[in-house]
Amino acid sequence: MATDAGWGLRESYLYDRRVIAEIQRAAREGIYDIRGFGAKRKVPHFDDLLFLGASVSRYPLEGYRERCATDVVLGTRFAKRPLELAIPVTIAGMSFGALSGPAKEALGRGASEVGTSTTTGDGGMTPEEREHSTLLVYQLLPSRYGMNPDDLRRADAIEVVVGQGAKPGGGGMLLGHKISDRVAAMRNLPKGIDQRSASRHPDWTGPDDLEIKLQELREITDWQKPVFVKIGASRTYYDTQLAVKAGADVIVLDGMQGGTAATQDVFIEHAGIPTLAAIPLAVEALQELGMHRQVQLVVSGGIRTGADVAKALALGADAVSIGVAALIAMGDNAPEHDEDYRALGSAAGFYDDWQAGRDPTGISTQDADLAARFDPELGGRRLANYLRVLTLEAQTLARACGKSHVHNLEPEDLVALTIEASLMARVPLAGMQQGLLDELADRVAVRLAEQTS
Repeated sequence: MATDAGWGLRESYLYDRRVIAEIQRAAREGIYDIRGFGAKRKVPHFDDLLFLGASVSRYPLEGYRERCATDVVLGTRFAKRPLELAIPVTIAGMSFGALSGPAKEALGRGASEVGTSTTTGDGGMTPEEREHSTLLVYQLLPSRYGMNPDDLRRADAIEVVVGQGAKPGGGGMLLGHKISDRVAAMRNLPKGIDQRSASRHPDWTGPDDLEIKLQELREITDWQKPVFVKIGASRTYYDTQLAVKAGADVIVLDGMQGGTAATQDVFIEHAGIPTLAAIPLAVEALQELGMHRQVQLVVSGGIRTGADVAKALALGADAVSIGVAALIAMGDNAPEHDEDYRALGSAAGFYDDWQAGRDPTGISTQDADLAARFDPELGGRRLANYLRVLTLEAQTLARACGKSHVHNLEPEDLVALTIEASLMARVPLAGMQQGLLDELADRVAVRLAEQTS
């Protein structure tokens, strides 16, 4: 609890200065707070896990002489042409509208340079994005903004978005000052008018209807393209099984740490479950159906480092997807723009008002002058460098665990630092054997039963 040494003042835990400021802002403005980015509250995450490097009981691989492969194929269940990626890291859907045209081009350039895919996001496909993305996933969202069958056929895969980690059960927002002439034309919207996307698809209401929709998408693309289903992490076990039953080739699972261009702060901080908790639930659902590795699992939400990548793979994911980290790699929140950020009432490293369209880096804006500041070639190179580092870090940890492929990482290679992370990730607490942890859990369950009987 914070105190003031001079006056002996004590700050309330429930009503600290941040909470007081938000209450006063709400009372003054009469509207909920809107922002981008992802959850800022601390929840169990990959940092709460550690790898058990090889020693006597396991044999490590030499980093410079023994191969550790990173390739992954997505969409092997039904598609005639699944996505073949060189690395297990993809770029998440971020729309033209939320991002500038040059930023979308840079995402395609960077992903293509290292042999992975990028994703359109809401609002349709831009020519620059298709031109510079060797592998492009086309998102089909409830809004249907910019959707047309020709672009579905031009894509390399289709992603049906049912939910997003930052706002499961809710739709997106695009404020009027980001709806330029071009965005308005692509989305068939009035220029300059705030838009809130629908929270559910207009032509289906449940898993049986979803099966029909996936079938339609396969037919319109002649069964060539993989069909992904993206879910926000909430009722993950059931949602995963129902998506598999509906015919998904790939499940994209987005945890609550996943970012967003704009939604209510209360949504970002208080809806969904952490990525760490969601992965084992999805893997369990796939295993029970006998579909783990047959239906690929792509995990997103808070992936920042190669260690995060490796840990997600060890828990059972086939690949991961990044969004916020990709924007940061390209220059978002860069310290050289700190003066410009401060002029907006923020600072480098803190800027999350992506919905405002005033990003001085030219990334999350539709202002032509600001967008012109961003160099898509330089941004693409920076993103490619970052993706290479993620891959090298994941390989380093895999080799240390004696693995010749990053997909050979497994839960047995992990331990947890906290009881919460141990229970969520279903790996032993550091220093304890799994059997002892199970025995402890049984004792706690018996004690609770005795107290309630």
